Amino acid sequence: MHERRIPEWVRHSPAPSVRDFGFIAGLEAVVRGILISVFPLAMYRALGSAESVSLAYFLIGILSLVAGLMVPFLIRFVPRRWAYTGGALLFVIGAALAVQGTPGAVVAALACNAVAAVVCFICFNAYVLDYIERVDLGRCETSRMFYSAMGWTAGPMAGVLLMELWAPAPFVISGIAALLMLAVFWILRLGNGKMIVRARGPARNPLAFLPRFFAQPRLVSGYLFAMIRSCGWWVYVVYLPIFSIESGMGDKVGGILLSITNGMLFLAPLILRWVQARSLRSAVRTGFAGAGLCFAAAGFLSGWPPLAALVLMLGSFWLIVLDICAGLPFLMAVKPSERTEMSAIYSSYRDVSGIMTPGAAWLVLMVAPVAGIFVAGGTALFGAFAIAARLHPRLGRPRLPLEPGSLADA
Repeated sequence: MHERRIPEWVRHSPAPSVRDFGFIAGLEAVVRGILISVFPLAMYRALGSAESVSLAYFLIGILSLVAGLMVPFLIRFVPRRWAYTGGALLFVIGAALAVQGTPGAVVAALACNAVAAVVCFICFNAYVLDYIERVDLGRCETSRMFYSAMGWTAGPMAGVLLMELWAPAPFVISGIAALLMLAVFWILRLGNGKMIVRARGPARNPLAFLPRFFAQPRLVSGYLFAMIRSCGWWVYVVYLPIFSIESGMGDKVGGILLSITNGMLFLAPLILRWVQARSLRSAVRTGFAGAGLCFAAAGFLSGWPPLAALVLMLGSFWLIVLDICAGLPFLMAVKPSERTEMSAIYSSYRDVSGIMTPGAAWLVLMVAPVAGIFVAGGTALFGAFAIAARLHPRLGRPRLPLEPGSLADA
């Protein structure tokens, strides 16, 4: 009787757009970006040694990996909207713990932040696969990076400066941004995503879908692209500042170059046009080849530290290109009925790279200086370049429509 008076957008909320997902990603960039340079300082001040900090990061990386693998199992009992809500609230809890400043509270805050990031990442990817068409995945990824650019560009430097003025400031801002992100999520009414099939059996073990993943070479290749690209970022973000200090350039060079690199995210729409002008295979191979060449060259040019740092920064530009296109082969190969499970697999690349990169670097440093890590990173990037040769030449291209009468002629 009163149904006519209910606004149409209340009865049937519009499907979220590429811009909506970009806006959520932008808020998450503020949540995490302002803390990316703060947490290492807070951990060092709380624990007192680099060894203790490394051990804490290693253990938290394992925790984050396990948490990511458990998310699909959790979502079979908890609706996805509540899983995402729980992840966002973990950001808030982590910020509240970090304000206390005690060693245990800071470590617990970093753990909350790591688990929150992986839970939100899995749910976010599942929602993208639900609501965004395959041909628009590249545009959605570019929008995500463009909206995230400000948070990742201004956040690291702002976090350090605010920490010097008032230690809890960056954590307070991060917590407020997390609450805003959660509010936008509920305003968009994403719900639990699109229902593909009704469950016909009990919830599987969280590791039960791993055989399905390894049985699909395209998924394995896409995962390797994401993991090796992430290893490249680890090398750039962690070991470039150490190289700058040991080579006498000072402790600010790494931060300045990182800010310049993150500013390149504003070029994401132009980079997308470049990617769309060629096949996805060509774009991915060019990105890995460019990054690998620059990283390896930086290692061999370590005798001229400023030049090596500039070459490494050029390599980070190719990593941004890979941020736009290297994740698409995995997303395009995921079956609709396996969205949540494979999103959990995909999200683990950050944790795996966060465990493998420091371990590999430790081995390299036993026989070579820090510059040797750049050469090792370049070698891994060239390995991904070789794997990308197996991608289909037309992957990512719109399917050609059938001409009238073509079936009849066939």
